[in-house]
Amino acid sequence: MGKRSRQRQKNQNTGRDDRDNAGWGAGYADIVKENKLFEHYYQELGLVPEGEFEQFMDAMREPLPATIRITGYKSHAKEILHCLKDKYFKDIQEVEIDGQKIEAPQPLSWYPDEQAWHTNMSRKIIRKSPLLEKFHQFLVSETESGNISRQEAVSMIPPLLLKIESHHKILDMCAAPGSKTAQLIEMLHSDMDVPFPEGFVIANDVDNKRCYLLVHQAKRLNSPCIMVVNHDASCIPTLKIDVDGKKDNLFYDRILCDVPCSGDGTLRKNIDVWKKWTTSNSLHLHGLQLRIAVRGVEQLAVGGRMVYSTCSLNPIEDEAVIAALLEKSEGALELADGSAALPGLKWMPGVSSWKLMTKEGTWFSDWSKVPTHRQTQIRPTMFPPEDPEKLAEMHLERCMRILPHHQNTGGFFVAVLVKKAPMPWNKRFPKLRKDVSSGSALQTEGSPAASTPADAARLPESMEEGGKGGGPEGKAEEEALKGASSAQESTARQDGVCGPPASKKMKLFGYKEDPFVFLTEEDPVFTTIQSFYDLAPNFPKLNVLTRTHDGKKRHLYMVSKELRNVLINNSERMKVINTGVKVWSRNSDGEEFGSPFRLAQEGIYTLQPYIRSRIIRVSVEDIKVLLTQENPYLSKLEPEAHAQAKKLVMGSIVLKYIPNPNNPEDPQCPIQLCGWRGKTSIRAFVPRNERFHYLRMLGVEVFREKQGVGGAEKEVVEGEAAKDGEEGEKAAEKEAEMDLENGDGNRSSEPKK
Repeated sequence: MGKRSRQRQKNQNTGRDDRDNAGWGAGYADIVKENKLFEHYYQELGLVPEGEFEQFMDAMREPLPATIRITGYKSHAKEILHCLKDKYFKDIQEVEIDGQKIEAPQPLSWYPDEQAWHTNMSRKIIRKSPLLEKFHQFLVSETESGNISRQEAVSMIPPLLLKIESHHKILDMCAAPGSKTAQLIEMLHSDMDVPFPEGFVIANDVDNKRCYLLVHQAKRLNSPCIMVVNHDASCIPTLKIDVDGKKDNLFYDRILCDVPCSGDGTLRKNIDVWKKWTTSNSLHLHGLQLRIAVRGVEQLAVGGRMVYSTCSLNPIEDEAVIAALLEKSEGALELADGSAALPGLKWMPGVSSWKLMTKEGTWFSDWSKVPTHRQTQIRPTMFPPEDPEKLAEMHLERCMRILPHHQNTGGFFVAVLVKKAPMPWNKRFPKLRKDVSSGSALQTEGSPAASTPADAARLPESMEEGGKGGGPEGKAEEEALKGASSAQESTARQDGVCGPPASKKMKLFGYKEDPFVFLTEEDPVFTTIQSFYDLAPNFPKLNVLTRTHDGKKRHLYMVSKELRNVLINNSERMKVINTGVKVWSRNSDGEEFGSPFRLAQEGIYTLQPYIRSRIIRVSVEDIKVLLTQENPYLSKLEPEAHAQAKKLVMGSIVLKYIPNPNNPEDPQCPIQLCGWRGKTSIRAFVPRNERFHYLRMLGVEVFREKQGVGGAEKEVVEGEAAKDGEEGEKAAEKEAEMDLENGDGNRSSEPKK
């Protein structure tokens, strides 16, 4: 039996290797990249310029280029770009794979400051080629550190069109998996000297499990201004906040409405769409997309911007939704021209004429010609407005459709809406803040909210002709949105309003989250923290929270003042999955060194401006020592840093590097690391991928090398630091033992649980 098992395992591994070596789309060998209905439908619609349809289809069958984006809000972005251009991209230019020279990555012409790059190398080649192993490890490591995001090019467009400023309150309605959410966070933190921007991002998704993808993306960016929530976007609750002692409704300055769609623009990467695509997908999703968009503009402040986007090319999911929204707004919404924000991007203007086809191939160009038995599936809002004058006033040509063959991308649709007045079914409306120091986009009058039950109850009547109602159409849409909560939807229907479900129903799905408990200014934990770290008088103690009511607090997190306001006033109204950035972790032996809490690397850039002691200013050479040696002696530091360290008692410290403009060869961005000052040694508490990141910035290459038959990995450090690390290895081991004997015991970079 053992022999058979081994043979079976060998056969399985062989099959897997065959798939790995089969090129792009391996594992989908049985899927033919043909769909006659798809070709017939888009040829008939005429969305592709004349004479280009064959190029369009050829591009759809080609693999999607790999694209990466350098995170723009960190001051390290320029250093990463410098590292990419001067080292990895130069190495790639001289590489040949299977006899073909690899094309060097090129910057996306329309993305600002060369922060996004694309290459014709597929992800499979990057992963599997030994010649590109270091480049692949660089991408993986920097992605985990939050410094690079591997994101499809067209997916980067919507956040750019929102024109975000640091004081904006932003809602991402259908956020998972979170690549666009990450962009929004980066834009909020464009000025790294401001630890707490006035704005924030609330990232929502209906699927509880996919919310944790959002959490993963957000944690990489270490922002105190992000909150992940779990709601049905079509009836996401209106949130309350406290303004001058009174409860007001929160309205958003910017909303990203990237709705669920049929995804026919993603054929280049989602190969199974080739066999699954039918026109029914769009018909089922149209009503849901419209409801989500309507709920979005309801929560938008007057003067605010909402970007509507899909990865579908179908007008039923694109222009039809925008036209229905504009028609029902009665002039409250305006379609803006966003092309100026993306110079260099090739796009096709939106269309003002289209028709609809069933999966059987029957065409309809007018609602009046739709048979009665079809009218539950096909709705009036799926057709262009009949009034030519009204249609012209909509300026649907301002919508942007990106075709794959124009710039070697995926297919995409995006439209920018500006709210000029309150929606006609809303009684009151908020004013968009023009002065950063004034209140946010809130309802300024002390009257019922724009989405009170009375107003919301009238909404379905005003939109009845637009197909917003339920019936069989509603069932089809529910099936189209997998993971939607039936408990939420049924509650909303019973009440006749778009409100939150009862708390007991929320417990029927998803995971039970720990509570978010804010500390008071008199909380005992601050006594030792205040004295040990000498916190500044303006340190916002009220913004510190923990995740437990009882027992010892393991971790302390921080959120911005504005997010605290949202959390405190909506605990029963929304389901929060995650928020806050970790700033302190309990150290089991910390009481012996003045404070039971040590600093956490995740929140060091947020917290450090308020810390006035426990800071050691270090040089480039000091950082190299700290990141390549496990427990270096204090004497390994340069004289200046050594003298500072000797003055400090044992415990948690901040290692701070300030760039010197007179030494352009050194990194020109500040670096802050958490560390521990032992009795005779010093150590940096930095996660592995961040350690690699900082070393690369200092010119030290670190990569993992597979050794032996078992494929065990060993870290290899290139350059002089490697030699220093080997010399200090034995001394470090001895020093670690000495520190353990003297109480310096908790050395893990993660706190004990």
